[in-house]
Amino acid sequence: MATTRTATTQWKGTLFEGSGTVSLDSSGVGTFDVSWPSRAEQANGKTSPEELIAAAHSSCFSMALSNGLAKAGTPPQSLETRADVTFQPGEGITGIVISVRGQVPGISAEDFQQAAETAKANCPVSQALTGTTISLNAELVG
Repeated sequence: MATTRTATTQWKGTLFEGSGTVSLDSSGVGTFDVSWPSRAEQANGKTSPEELIAAAHSSCFSMALSNGLAKAGTPPQSLETRADVTFQPGEGITGIVISVRGQVPGISAEDFQQAAETAKANCPVSQALTGTTISLNAELVG
């Protein structure tokens, strides 16, 4: 069954002097302030499209990796995934780095790396972002 998730942004003013709010409508978990300075300079308590992409990517990747590991007979005890999305004004998103640390009993570091590479290639958010260079750092921890 297909699902659709919705977010709405209300924006007032110009790009550089204006500001807005983005609400996560489907979940109802919150409304967050956005502005150009929070995107291109310091966050100062506001979010940005790139931070929202990082949240989507880190959670999607974690789900894909967890599923792949479980299907291979080595379910993870825990995964901690960070996505760093770099935005360069005038150029756009210039890259994404996914860093994952996993506690996965019974798996080699090489097999964990391969599972992480597969998750990176196949998670739906990675696939949606194929126009961007996506790098991966995977670490198996005790």
